[in-house]
Amino acid sequence: MKRTTFTRAASVAAAAALALTAAACGSSSTHSDNGLPTVTMMVGGIDKQIYLPYQLAEGLGYYKKYGVNMELSTEQQGGVGAEDALAAGQVNMGGVWYVHTIEFQQAGKNIISVAQLSGAPGEREMCANNSNVHSPADFKGKSVGVTDLGSGTDDLTTALAAQQKLTTKDFSRVGVGDGSTLISSLQRNRIACAMTTQPTVAAIEKKGVGYSAVDLATTSGAQKYLGGVYPAAGVLANGDWVNAHKDVVQKVVNALVDTMHYIHTHSAADIAAHMPPKFVSNDLITQADYIKALDQDKDQFLPDGMMPDGAAATALSVDRLAGKITKPVDLSKSYTNDFVIQANKTIGAGN
Repeated sequence: MKRTTFTRAASVAAAAALALTAAACGSSSTHSDNGLPTVTMMVGGIDKQIYLPYQLAEGLGYYKKYGVNMELSTEQQGGVGAEDALAAGQVNMGGVWYVHTIEFQQAGKNIISVAQLSGAPGEREMCANNSNVHSPADFKGKSVGVTDLGSGTDDLTTALAAQQKLTTKDFSRVGVGDGSTLISSLQRNRIACAMTTQPTVAAIEKKGVGYSAVDLATTSGAQKYLGGVYPAAGVLANGDWVNAHKDVVQKVVNALVDTMHYIHTHSAADIAAHMPPKFVSNDLITQADYIKALDQDKDQFLPDGMMPDGAAATALSVDRLAGKITKPVDLSKSYTNDFVIQANKTIGAGN
Protein backbone atom coordinates (compact mmCIF):
# COMPACT_ATOMS: atom_id res chain seq x y z
CA MET A 1 0.00 0.00 0.00
CA LYS A 2 1.68 3.20 -1.13
CA ARG A 3 1.82 5.83 1.57
CA THR A 4 3.63 9.06 2.22
CA THR A 5 6.52 9.42 4.64
CA PHE A 6 4.12 10.76 7.27
CA THR A 7 3.27 8.62 10.28
CA ARG A 8 -0.44 8.02 10.60
CA ALA A 9 -0.80 10.49 13.47
CA ALA A 10 0.86 13.11 11.31
CA SER A 11 -1.32 12.10 8.38
CA VAL A 12 -4.47 12.87 10.32
CA ALA A 13 -3.04 16.24 11.33
CA ALA A 14 -2.15 16.94 7.71
CA ALA A 15 -5.67 16.07 6.63
CA ALA A 16 -7.08 18.58 9.10
CA ALA A 17 -4.78 21.29 7.77
CA LEU A 18 -5.66 20.51 4.18
CA ALA A 19 -9.34 20.76 5.02
CA LEU A 20 -8.92 24.52 5.44
CA THR A 21 -7.78 24.79 1.82
CA ALA A 22 -10.34 22.31 0.53
CA ALA A 23 -13.21 24.12 2.19
CA ALA A 24 -12.95 26.92 -0.34
CA CYS A 25 -13.65 24.62 -3.28
CA GLY A 26 -15.98 22.23 -1.47
CA SER A 27 -16.32 18.48 -1.96
CA SER A 28 -19.69 18.10 -3.63
CA SER A 29 -19.89 16.50 -7.06
CA THR A 30 -20.46 18.73 -10.10
CA HIS A 31 -21.81 18.13 -13.60
CA SER A 32 -19.59 17.82 -16.65
CA ASP A 33 -20.24 18.97 -20.20
CA ASN A 34 -21.94 15.66 -21.00
CA GLY A 35 -24.49 16.28 -18.25
CA LEU A 36 -23.21 13.49 -16.00
CA PRO A 37 -22.26 14.17 -12.39
CA THR A 38 -18.48 14.38 -11.92
CA VAL A 39 -16.83 12.53 -9.07
CA THR A 40 -13.16 12.84 -8.10
CA MET A 41 -11.27 9.86 -6.72
CA MET A 42 -7.63 9.58 -5.65
CA VAL A 43 -6.13 6.08 -5.66
CA GLY A 44 -3.24 4.97 -3.46
CA GLY A 45 -1.03 3.93 -6.39
CA ILE A 46 -3.17 3.51 -9.48
CA ASP A 47 -0.58 1.59 -11.52
CA LYS A 48 -0.29 -1.20 -8.93
CA GLN A 49 -2.22 -4.39 -9.56
CA ILE A 50 -3.79 -4.26 -6.09
CA TYR A 51 -5.61 -1.11 -7.24
CA LEU A 52 -6.44 -2.11 -10.82
CA PRO A 53 -10.30 -2.16 -10.52
CA TYR A 54 -10.56 1.64 -10.38
CA GLN A 55 -8.70 2.13 -13.67
CA LEU A 56 -10.22 -0.99 -15.24
CA ALA A 57 -13.71 0.45 -14.70
CA GLU A 58 -12.59 3.48 -16.70
CA GLY A 59 -11.05 1.32 -19.44
CA LEU A 60 -14.26 -0.68 -19.73
CA GLY A 61 -16.35 2.49 -19.93
CA TYR A 62 -18.38 1.46 -16.89
CA TYR A 63 -18.40 4.80 -15.08
CA LYS A 64 -20.16 6.49 -17.98
CA LYS A 65 -22.29 3.38 -18.57
CA TYR A 66 -23.78 3.84 -15.11
CA GLY A 67 -24.08 7.61 -15.40
CA VAL A 68 -21.06 9.23 -13.81
CA ASN A 69 -18.01 11.13 -15.05
CA MET A 70 -15.08 9.86 -12.97
CA GLU A 71 -11.87 11.86 -12.56
CA LEU A 72 -9.16 9.53 -11.31
CA SER A 73 -5.85 10.64 -9.81
CA THR A 74 -3.09 8.89 -7.89
CA GLU A 75 -1.06 9.81 -4.84
CA GLN A 76 2.58 10.62 -5.45
CA GLN A 77 5.64 9.50 -3.50
CA GLY A 78 6.36 12.20 -0.94
CA GLY A 79 2.97 13.84 -1.44
CA VAL A 80 -0.30 13.73 0.44
CA GLY A 81 -1.75 10.22 0.77
CA ALA A 82 -5.04 9.43 -0.97
CA GLU A 83 -6.78 8.75 2.32
CA ASP A 84 -5.64 12.12 3.69
CA ALA A 85 -6.78 13.97 0.55
CA LEU A 86 -10.17 12.31 1.01
CA ALA A 87 -10.43 13.24 4.68
CA ALA A 88 -9.44 16.83 3.84
CA GLY A 89 -12.18 17.14 1.21
CA GLN A 90 -9.79 17.47 -1.73
CA VAL A 91 -11.50 14.55 -3.47
CA ASN A 92 -14.93 12.95 -3.16
CA MET A 93 -13.71 9.38 -2.85
CA GLY A 94 -10.56 7.41 -2.09
CA GLY A 95 -9.43 4.18 -3.69
CA VAL A 96 -7.54 2.99 -0.61
CA TRP A 97 -7.55 0.32 2.06
CA TYR A 98 -10.57 -0.22 4.29
CA VAL A 99 -8.43 -0.02 7.46
CA HIS A 100 -8.25 3.77 7.10
CA THR A 101 -11.91 3.96 8.14
CA ILE A 102 -10.90 2.49 11.50
CA GLU A 103 -7.98 4.87 11.92
CA PHE A 104 -10.02 7.93 11.03
CA GLN A 105 -12.86 6.82 13.32
CA GLN A 106 -10.34 6.90 16.17
CA ALA A 107 -9.49 10.45 15.13
CA GLY A 108 -13.17 11.45 15.16
CA LYS A 109 -13.61 11.49 11.36
CA ASN A 110 -16.57 9.79 9.70
CA ILE A 111 -14.94 8.01 6.75
CA ILE A 112 -16.73 4.86 5.56
CA SER A 113 -16.28 2.14 2.94
CA VAL A 114 -19.14 1.82 0.44
CA ALA A 115 -17.68 -1.13 -1.52
CA GLN A 116 -14.96 -3.68 -0.86
CA LEU A 117 -12.87 -4.72 -3.86
CA SER A 118 -10.28 -7.09 -2.41
CA GLY A 119 -10.01 -9.68 0.34
CA ALA A 120 -6.22 -9.70 0.71
CA PRO A 121 -3.50 -7.03 0.95
CA GLY A 122 -2.02 -8.09 -2.40
CA GLU A 123 1.44 -7.95 -0.80
CA ARG A 124 4.26 -10.48 -0.72
CA GLU A 125 7.30 -10.59 1.55
CA MET A 126 10.08 -10.78 -1.01
CA CYS A 127 13.38 -11.96 0.44
CA ALA A 128 16.92 -11.92 -0.94
CA ASN A 129 18.21 -15.28 -2.08
CA ASN A 130 20.81 -15.41 0.71
CA SER A 131 18.48 -14.18 3.47
CA ASN A 132 17.38 -17.57 4.81
CA VAL A 133 13.96 -16.11 5.68
CA HIS A 134 11.02 -18.50 5.29
CA SER A 135 8.49 -17.06 7.74
CA PRO A 136 7.98 -13.92 9.87
CA ALA A 137 9.75 -15.73 12.73
CA ASP A 138 12.96 -15.37 10.71
CA PHE A 139 12.78 -11.55 10.81
CA LYS A 140 14.69 -11.61 14.11
CA GLY A 141 17.97 -9.73 13.85
CA LYS A 142 17.36 -8.67 10.25
CA SER A 143 16.48 -5.46 8.39
CA VAL A 144 13.09 -5.69 6.69
CA GLY A 145 11.93 -3.22 4.06
CA VAL A 146 8.58 -1.43 4.09
CA THR A 147 7.21 1.27 1.81
CA ASP A 148 7.60 3.93 4.50
CA LEU A 149 7.65 3.88 8.28
CA GLY A 150 4.03 4.25 9.37
CA SER A 151 2.69 2.84 6.09
CA GLY A 152 0.33 -0.08 5.61
CA THR A 153 3.22 -2.38 4.75
CA ASP A 154 4.91 -1.27 7.97
CA ASP A 155 1.79 -2.16 9.97
CA LEU A 156 1.47 -5.56 8.28
CA THR A 157 5.15 -6.31 8.86
CA THR A 158 4.89 -5.34 12.53
CA ALA A 159 1.73 -7.45 12.94
CA LEU A 160 3.30 -10.51 11.28
CA ALA A 161 6.29 -10.21 13.62
CA ALA A 162 4.06 -9.72 16.67
CA GLN A 163 2.31 -13.01 15.89
CA GLN A 164 5.73 -14.64 16.33
CA LYS A 165 6.30 -12.78 19.64
CA LEU A 166 8.80 -10.41 18.00
CA THR A 167 8.74 -6.72 18.88
CA THR A 168 10.14 -3.86 16.81
CA LYS A 169 13.26 -4.11 18.98
CA ASP A 170 13.94 -7.59 17.59
CA PHE A 171 14.36 -6.46 13.97
CA SER A 172 14.77 -3.27 11.94
CA ARG A 173 12.23 -1.74 9.55
CA VAL A 174 13.62 0.32 6.68
CA GLY A 175 11.64 2.57 4.34
CA VAL A 176 12.61 1.55 0.80
CA GLY A 177 9.65 2.67 -1.32
CA ASP A 178 8.76 0.33 -4.17
CA GLY A 179 9.83 -0.54 -7.70
CA SER A 180 13.48 0.05 -8.60
CA THR A 181 14.45 1.55 -5.22
CA LEU A 182 13.18 -1.51 -3.35
CA ILE A 183 14.89 -3.89 -5.78
CA SER A 184 18.17 -2.00 -5.42
CA SER A 185 17.96 -2.29 -1.62
CA LEU A 186 17.61 -6.07 -1.93
CA GLN A 187 20.47 -6.33 -4.42
CA ARG A 188 22.82 -4.31 -2.21
CA ASN A 189 21.89 -6.31 0.91
CA ARG A 190 20.62 -3.18 2.59
CA ILE A 191 17.64 -5.30 3.62
CA ALA A 192 16.96 -9.03 3.89
CA CYS A 193 13.32 -8.79 2.79
CA ALA A 194 10.70 -6.25 1.75
CA MET A 195 6.94 -6.24 1.53
CA THR A 196 5.70 -5.19 -1.91
CA THR A 197 3.10 -5.77 -4.61
CA GLN A 198 2.87 -6.55 -8.31
CA PRO A 199 4.48 -5.55 -10.61
CA THR A 200 7.53 -5.19 -8.32
CA VAL A 201 7.13 -8.82 -7.22
CA ALA A 202 7.33 -10.02 -10.81
CA ALA A 203 10.39 -7.85 -11.48
CA ILE A 204 12.23 -9.27 -8.45
CA GLU A 205 11.50 -12.82 -9.55
CA LYS A 206 12.45 -12.14 -13.16
CA LYS A 207 15.77 -10.55 -12.16
CA GLY A 208 16.51 -13.49 -9.86
CA VAL A 209 17.00 -11.10 -6.94
CA GLY A 210 14.75 -12.88 -4.45
CA TYR A 211 11.78 -15.10 -3.68
CA SER A 212 8.34 -14.89 -2.06
CA ALA A 213 8.56 -15.97 1.60
CA VAL A 214 5.14 -14.81 2.81
CA ASP A 215 2.02 -14.66 0.63
CA LEU A 216 -0.44 -11.91 1.52
CA ALA A 217 -1.42 -11.51 -2.13
CA THR A 218 -4.24 -14.06 -2.12
CA THR A 219 -7.24 -14.64 0.13
CA SER A 220 -5.82 -18.03 1.15
CA GLY A 221 -2.55 -16.35 2.09
CA ALA A 222 -4.39 -13.72 4.14
CA GLN A 223 -6.29 -16.42 5.97
CA LYS A 224 -3.05 -18.29 6.75
CA TYR A 225 -0.99 -15.36 7.97
CA LEU A 226 -3.59 -12.82 9.16
CA GLY A 227 -6.25 -15.17 10.51
CA GLY A 228 -8.97 -14.35 8.02
CA VAL A 229 -9.98 -12.56 4.85
CA TYR A 230 -8.36 -9.11 4.97
CA PRO A 231 -10.31 -6.24 3.39
CA ALA A 232 -7.73 -4.17 1.54
CA ALA A 233 -8.68 -2.03 -1.50
CA GLY A 234 -12.08 -0.41 -1.07
CA VAL A 235 -14.12 2.66 -2.01
CA LEU A 236 -14.00 5.17 0.83
CA ALA A 237 -15.87 8.45 1.27
CA ASN A 238 -16.91 10.87 3.96
CA GLY A 239 -20.14 9.61 5.54
CA ASP A 240 -21.81 13.02 5.34
CA TRP A 241 -20.95 13.29 1.63
CA VAL A 242 -22.35 9.80 1.03
CA ASN A 243 -25.64 10.67 2.72
CA ALA A 244 -25.94 13.87 0.66
CA HIS A 245 -25.08 12.16 -2.68
CA LYS A 246 -26.60 8.69 -2.46
CA ASP A 247 -27.62 8.61 -6.12
CA VAL A 248 -24.11 9.49 -7.27
CA VAL A 249 -22.52 7.00 -4.87
CA GLN A 250 -24.79 4.30 -6.23
CA LYS A 251 -23.65 5.02 -9.78
CA VAL A 252 -19.99 4.70 -8.79
CA VAL A 253 -20.61 1.48 -6.87
CA ASN A 254 -22.61 0.06 -9.78
CA ALA A 255 -19.63 0.66 -12.07
CA LEU A 256 -17.10 -0.90 -9.74
CA VAL A 257 -19.22 -3.91 -8.79
CA ASP A 258 -19.75 -4.61 -12.50
CA THR A 259 -15.97 -4.37 -12.86
CA MET A 260 -15.50 -6.98 -10.13
CA HIS A 261 -17.83 -9.32 -12.03
CA TYR A 262 -15.75 -8.67 -15.16
CA ILE A 263 -12.53 -9.57 -13.34
CA HIS A 264 -14.00 -12.89 -12.22
CA THR A 265 -15.36 -13.83 -15.64
CA HIS A 266 -12.43 -12.79 -17.84
CA SER A 267 -8.78 -13.74 -18.22
CA ALA A 268 -5.80 -11.73 -17.04
CA ALA A 269 -5.03 -11.02 -20.70
CA ASP A 270 -8.53 -9.60 -21.23
CA ILE A 271 -8.11 -7.38 -18.19
CA ALA A 272 -4.65 -6.18 -19.25
CA ALA A 273 -6.04 -5.19 -22.66
CA HIS A 274 -8.23 -2.56 -20.97
CA MET A 275 -5.46 -1.06 -18.85
CA PRO A 276 -3.20 1.84 -19.93
CA PRO A 277 -0.22 0.45 -21.89
CA LYS A 278 2.32 2.03 -19.51
CA PHE A 279 0.79 0.10 -16.61
CA VAL A 280 1.33 -3.30 -18.22
CA SER A 281 4.66 -2.74 -19.97
CA ASN A 282 7.39 -0.49 -18.57
CA ASP A 283 10.97 -0.49 -17.31
CA LEU A 284 10.10 -3.07 -14.65
CA ILE A 285 8.01 -5.62 -16.55
CA THR A 286 6.77 -6.74 -19.95
CA GLN A 287 3.11 -7.26 -20.79
CA ALA A 288 3.65 -11.02 -20.48
CA ASP A 289 5.07 -10.49 -16.97
CA TYR A 290 2.06 -8.37 -16.02
CA ILE A 291 -0.41 -10.99 -17.22
CA LYS A 292 1.45 -13.82 -15.48
CA ALA A 293 1.52 -11.87 -12.22
CA LEU A 294 -2.18 -11.06 -12.45
CA ASP A 295 -2.98 -14.72 -13.11
CA GLN A 296 -1.03 -15.58 -9.97
CA ASP A 297 -2.72 -13.09 -7.64
CA LYS A 298 -6.13 -12.48 -9.22
CA ASP A 299 -8.06 -14.23 -6.48
CA GLN A 300 -7.41 -11.30 -4.12
CA PHE A 301 -10.28 -9.51 -5.86
CA LEU A 302 -13.77 -10.08 -4.49
CA PRO A 303 -16.46 -11.08 -7.01
CA ASP A 304 -19.29 -8.86 -5.80
CA GLY A 305 -17.99 -5.89 -3.79
CA MET A 306 -19.42 -7.16 -0.50
CA MET A 307 -17.55 -6.89 2.78
CA PRO A 308 -16.89 -10.56 3.63
CA ASP A 309 -18.13 -11.84 6.99
CA GLY A 310 -15.50 -11.27 9.66
CA ALA A 311 -13.17 -9.34 7.35
CA ALA A 312 -13.55 -6.00 9.14
CA ALA A 313 -12.70 -7.72 12.42
CA THR A 314 -9.54 -9.16 10.82
CA ALA A 315 -8.41 -5.66 9.80
CA LEU A 316 -9.03 -4.42 13.32
CA SER A 317 -7.08 -7.35 14.78
CA VAL A 318 -4.08 -6.64 12.52
CA ASP A 319 -4.07 -2.95 13.43
CA ARG A 320 -4.27 -3.90 17.10
CA LEU A 321 -1.26 -6.21 16.72
CA ALA A 322 0.57 -3.34 15.04
CA GLY A 323 -0.16 -1.15 18.08
CA LYS A 324 -2.43 1.26 16.18
CA ILE A 325 -5.63 0.91 18.22
CA THR A 326 -5.89 3.23 21.22
CA LYS A 327 -9.65 3.83 21.43
CA PRO A 328 -12.86 1.78 21.08
CA VAL A 329 -13.91 1.05 17.49
CA ASP A 330 -17.46 0.51 16.19
CA LEU A 331 -16.98 -1.56 13.04
CA SER A 332 -20.68 -1.25 12.14
CA LYS A 333 -20.07 2.44 11.45
CA SER A 334 -17.00 1.85 9.29
CA TYR A 335 -18.69 0.37 6.20
CA THR A 336 -22.01 -0.31 4.50
CA ASN A 337 -23.06 -3.04 2.07
CA ASP A 338 -26.27 -1.21 1.10
CA PHE A 339 -24.94 0.24 -2.17
CA VAL A 340 -23.28 -3.04 -3.13
CA ILE A 341 -26.45 -5.05 -2.54
CA GLN A 342 -28.35 -2.70 -4.83
CA ALA A 343 -25.56 -2.75 -7.39
CA ASN A 344 -25.64 -6.53 -7.65
CA LYS A 345 -29.40 -6.38 -8.14
CA THR A 346 -28.98 -3.79 -10.89
CA ILE A 347 -26.25 -5.72 -12.67
CA GLY A 348 -28.11 -9.00 -12.37
CA ALA A 349 -31.25 -7.44 -13.84
CA GLY A 350 -29.24 -6.09 -16.76
CA ASN A 351 -27.60 -9.41 -17.72
